[in-house]
This record gives sequence, structure tokens and C-alpha cells, in this order.
Amino acid sequence: MTSPLPSSPHASTPSTPSVLDLAPVVPVVVVDDLGDAVPLARALVAGGLPAIEVTLRTPVAVDAIRAIAGEVPGAVVGAGTVITPGQVEDVVRAGARFLVSPGWTDVLLAAMRGSGVPFLPGVSTTSEVVALLERGVREMKFFPAEAAGGTTYLKALAAPLPQARFCPTGGIGPASAPEYLALPNVGCVGGSWMIPKDAVAGRDWERVERLAREAAGLSAGGTCR
Repeated sequence: MTSPLPSSPHASTPSTPSVLDLAPVVPVVVVDDLGDAVPLARALVAGGLPAIEVTLRTPVAVDAIRAIAGEVPGAVVGAGTVITPGQVEDVVRAGARFLVSPGWTDVLLAAMRGSGVPFLPGVSTTSEVVALLERGVREMKFFPAEAAGGTTYLKALAAPLPQARFCPTGGIGPASAPEYLALPNVGCVGGSWMIPKDAVAGRDWERVERLAREAAGLSAGGTCR
């Protein structure tokens, strides 16, 4: 899917595309070597996964976002593990087109809302979901997905809170992803199984592209969307 992201960071309707609708899987990328950022992103985009979450877990993460934003046509690069307002400012300046946090506070939420780009604040409890809905946020990251209850938990949220949509991340692989994608309140899943450490270490970008293509074809039951 290649629809542009919405101009509003939290207004999403069936006619307004969002980061949750770009592809069934959002690769969660940890860049240790800045030289890997662009070829890795190119492989993911070629495989059909345009939305790429670069996590702020390494010293080169912001530079990696900048490089991907400037050198990889078709990539919709975002920043993950965003936990401070300062990080929000840094990554948006570098070219991040969406933000993902493992959790949220009102201070962080205000910074993400004011950034002008879509964001997915992290939740793992019903109370957190309700609190975000009160604040006008309907799209969220469910993290850590498997540890927090997985598909069973999300399925239980669907009936009382149908207005909330999620990108579950944490412990999800190609075998479990279709179960998540079958849920009505899941727009996509986050994962890193298409970026094996040995493939990155060996700069085997063809393998990454092949795994990305397989992930891009996932949906409920493992069939293509």
C-alpha cells in the first residue's frame, strides 16, 4: 500500500489513510552501523514494506533516519522508542514521518501531538487505552504485545472499545502475525523477523528483500491482503 500519511497526527477515518494502513507489517529496525541504513531500507521498500520504524536505541539512529528520508524514495521512515520531547524534535527535524513510543505521558503526548506527524503512543492496559481515547487519540501501539496478553487481550478490547486501533509489537513473528492481523482492531503489526542479524551482518540485502516480500503478503490466515 502506498497511500500518503494523513496531515493530522491523530485524525483517522476510513477515507483518511494512516501509518496503520501502509502495509500489514512495520519493520522495527535497530541500526548499529550507519552504512547499513540506506541499503537496508531499500531492501525493505523493494520487498513491499514502505513504513520503517528506526528505533532510537543506538547512537546513529537519528542520522539513520535522516539518511533514509533523504536517499530512499518510497520509504516512509519513522522513529521508534521515542520517550522524550527532545527526541520528538530531533527525529522530526531529521525527516521522521511518524513517531512510535513504548508508553506515554501527557508531556510526551503533547510533544508528539505538536510535532505535526502521525504518532502511535504505546499502551498495555485498558485504562491507558481509555485515557488516550479521552484525549482524542484512536491509534496506538500495543506493547509488549505477547507479554501483555497477545491476541486474547486485544480481542477482549474490541467489543467495549471498538474505536481504538492498534499496531501490536513485541514478540510477534511470521507464524503469529496472521492471528493479530485477523483482529478487527489491528491495522498492522510491528516486528523484526525480516531483518535477521546475520543477514544484516553479512549485508545480504537480497535475503532481507525476500523476507520483506513474504511479510508484505501476510494477512489473516497467512494469505495476501
